[in-house]
Amino acid sequence: MTQKDLEDKVAQVTVELRDKIAYVTFDHVAARNAMTVGMYESLKSICLDIAKNPAIRVAIFRGAGGKSFVSGSDIAQFTSFKDGEDGVRYEEAIHDYLNPLASLPIPTIAVIDGMAVGGGLAIATCCDFRISTPDAKFGVPIARTLGNCLYPGNIAWLIAHMGMNIVRRMLLLAEMVPASELKTQGYLLSTYDQEYLGKEADALAERLLKLAPITQKASKLTMTRIIANQLPDCQDLIRETYGSEDFKNGVASFLKGESPVWIGK
Repeated sequence: MTQKDLEDKVAQVTVELRDKIAYVTFDHVAARNAMTVGMYESLKSICLDIAKNPAIRVAIFRGAGGKSFVSGSDIAQFTSFKDGEDGVRYEEAIHDYLNPLASLPIPTIAVIDGMAVGGGLAIATCCDFRISTPDAKFGVPIARTLGNCLYPGNIAWLIAHMGMNIVRRMLLLAEMVPASELKTQGYLLSTYDQEYLGKEADALAERLLKLAPITQKASKLTMTRIIANQLPDCQDLIRETYGSEDFKNGVASFLKGESPVWIGK
């Protein structure tokens, strides 16, 4: 068995169908549920299957292990990047992986234990409702860690759900924003102690199941299309960022457990 086979075996996205609810779990506990390419591909496939199944009325997404929703993307994959074009392809691929989740024609719920960082924040934000533990934290601290950037569609989605000022703090100051603030702001529907999260997610799903599904679909997809409308072309910025020495140094430092030194080149 190759190293990749071993990683794929312990890094997976699973789905369980119970009545009219799909329970989707991000399971990569050893890396705080960081998303590998295989996990992103599985998430896309699962969401496409859910969209084609009229028996499913609600989907609930949660990380395994009780300590993290999703802690981001697997950083080791960036060591193979040669230039900015790799970054453009990667960011477009992430958008492609997440679009089926954002475009699901049914209500979705993210259940967040501990943290939702980077790709995890994007996944949680693609869901319609979010509940978390009171100590959960949210952010995209790439200005402190990797020195990469996000696809414009992901930034537009974050701004639409959290507002420009919070997203600016996340991206420019690399702040991790606490659940208490995001609950007040409305990004989080509510917070609960960990032992009650599953029960409260099920209760929210039951509320959604009692309402008109076609109205929910039309309302949700209209909002999705409004956010996606007229996105700018930012390939030049993505290409510059992923082709920079700072990005290469950021990835190398992250994997060594060191703090990067930014040179602006």
